[in-house]
Order: sequence, then structure tokens, then C-alpha cells
Amino acid sequence: MNRKGRVLLVTALVGVVGMAFRVSWNALRDIANAIGADNTAATLYPFVVDGLMALALVATLVLVGRDRTFALRVLGTYTLASLVLNYVHGLVPELHGRTVDWGRLAEWDPANWALVLLATSLPVGSIYFGSDLVAKVLHHRPTPIPTTTNAEESTETTRIRSTADLTESTPEPVPATVVRVPDPVAVDYLKSTASLKPLASIEPTPVAPIEHRTVAAESPRPRGATGRVPDAAKSPRPKRTPAQLLDEARSVTADWPDTKVTAEGIRREVHTSPANARLLRDTILADRATQAETTV
Repeated sequence: MNRKGRVLLVTALVGVVGMAFRVSWNALRDIANAIGADNTAATLYPFVVDGLMALALVATLVLVGRDRTFALRVLGTYTLASLVLNYVHGLVPELHGRTVDWGRLAEWDPANWALVLLATSLPVGSIYFGSDLVAKVLHHRPTPIPTTTNAEESTETTRIRSTADLTESTPEPVPATVVRVPDPVAVDYLKSTASLKPLASIEPTPVAPIEHRTVAAESPRPRGATGRVPDAAKSPRPKRTPAQLLDEARSVTADWPDTKVTAEGIRREVHTSPANARLLRDTILADRATQAETTV
């Protein structure tokens, strides 16, 4: 919609709201006279109720979150209150000619008390809720929406600052040269050894002794073992059966007292796992307990 259409729409809305306020103003003024307000107070009374509705409507357009929910509740409450008072004004014809008794809005006493309480509490509520809404609107800080231009300027500034902070230019990465290693050729060592001819024996040539000759012995530096030790280089260790482990543990702990028979001690002497050591300890202690009972 163009600007002219928006202006016409807003003008029409203001006209409709103004006429609706004039209709409601007549009913609320008569209600105010019925509850004891003078002519000036009765004239201003509609602005207290319907004016706060307009203020709450503006607050809902500005506020967000919980504040907007509060403004919507105030708008709904005062709209409902204005509707009730206009409805009562239509039901009681005496209010139009101001012939109704002072403080009497309904024939039934509980309904009359509720209506008088509603009509008299609206100005006080308007002061409280209106002040709260105005304070919320004045303290509201809308979240700025970054535009595309600002985002581009921020990125450009960051790029310039990052370039100025560099002390040296970053060298370009050197491309890695891929060298293809030739595939290994399988050689049959048995055939190659069989095809070799035995060499003729060569007699060693005697070397005349040289006096006062000292030759420094060069011993190669020991190299640390790197990588994983192959299985073939490991010393094979026979795997013992549970019976062999038990016999060996019994022979080792034959002279030990019961307090010394522990899983850690058996593990160190028999060289087995902690789990096996615990089983051997329990078995040996059980055997000793059985022997002690038999002796007794």
C-alpha cells in the first residue's frame, strides 16, 4: 500500500474511533453522575476509561514480551469494564433523565454494589495502570536491526584492522610434490641362491706386521629400539594350567603364615595376573582352614 492509502486508512480509523468514543462518552457520563460525580467529573470520566484503553493499545504496539502481555491485559480489562457500564446504561432508562436514586445502578443489591465498585474503581486503576504503562514505554529500548550496509562496513573495518595488525605477510603454502615409490619386486631367494655359482677359494695374503701401529676400535653406537617388537623376537613363555599355578603357589607359600598369604605376594612370586592371584589366595587359605579343622 502506498503512502496516500495509508494516510486515508489511518484517517478513517481515527474517525470511527472518535464516533465510538462519543457514543460511549454519553453512557459513561450518566454512570458517573449516578455514583455521585459532579458535572465536571462526569464529563472527564469517559476520558479516564476509554482514554486508558487507547493508551494501552499504543503500549501494545511498542512493548514486547511480558510488558506487551501486561498492556494487553489492561486493554482487555478496561474494554470489558466499559462494555459492562454501557450495557447497564442501556438497561436502566432512569439514568438517561438523571431520575435514578443516587448510588443506585441496579435493583438487586449485590449487583448494585458490584456495579458501584466497578465504576468507582476505574479512575484509581487508570492512575495506577496508566502510570505503569507510560513508565514501561519510556524505559523500553528497542533492539536495533543491523542493515546490510552496516554489516558490510563492519566486515570491511574488521578486515582492515586484521591486515594492519599483521607484522609479516603470511607466506603462501608450498604445494607438496607427490613422489611415487616403485612397487616392490618379489624375489625368490631359493632360486636366486641356487643359481649362484660357488666362488673359488682365495688364499689370504699375508700382511707384514707394522710396528708401533695403533688402531682405534670403533664401536657402533647402540640404537634404541623403535617401533613394535615383532612376535618372533619375543621369548616364548609356556602357558601354565590352573593346576600348575596352584601347585607352584602352594610350594611358594608353604612356609608363609596366614597373614602373609596375600594376592599381591602370590602375584609377585608366581608371576601371574591379579585375578589368578586372588583365586590362588582364596584356595590356599581354604585348604589351610580345612587342614586346621581336621587336625582339631
